[in-house]
Amino acid sequence: MKKIITAAVSILLTFTLSAQEGRSIYNRYSEAENVSAVYISPAMFRIMGKLPEMNLSGNDVPFSSIVKSLNGFYLIESENSSINASLKADAEKMIRSGRYELLMEARDSGQTVHIYISGDEQTVDGLVMFVDEKDSVAFINIDGNMSRAKLEKLIADSASDTQ
Repeated sequence: MKKIITAAVSILLTFTLSAQEGRSIYNRYSEAENVSAVYISPAMFRIMGKLPEMNLSGNDVPFSSIVKSLNGFYLIESENSSINASLKADAEKMIRSGRYELLMEARDSGQTVHIYISGDEQTVDGLVMFVDEKDSVAFINIDGNMSRAKLEKLIADSASDTQ
């Protein structure tokens, strides 16, 4: 019984630490010069959760049900060359915590985009996107408890809409 409780506490701490890592990165860099920063709090997502269900055009997955499941959104975009290497190192440390799985990588003309996801077969509890360009870097962290099936359907439908 003691081992089960210890394992459960460890799992809960892992999820809490991930949200704290995104917040920590946001807090560390959000007030630096030449940095754009956006934070959307759980309170905003609760307000948005009171909106009626809405579907994106041509999409049968209710977008608002995914929004309702979000707990936090952190965005840092830096054109400050004196902090870009540090921001990149902090984001990579968070990603390498072992919790995230590479979802996508794209490279084009000196720009690299990585998207990572965490969760299990039923839910996605975190998404990290990191963009590295010649003179700027961007870090996006989304925390929540999204249905993997709904998220996959939304992505698939969005991709088919662009073709």
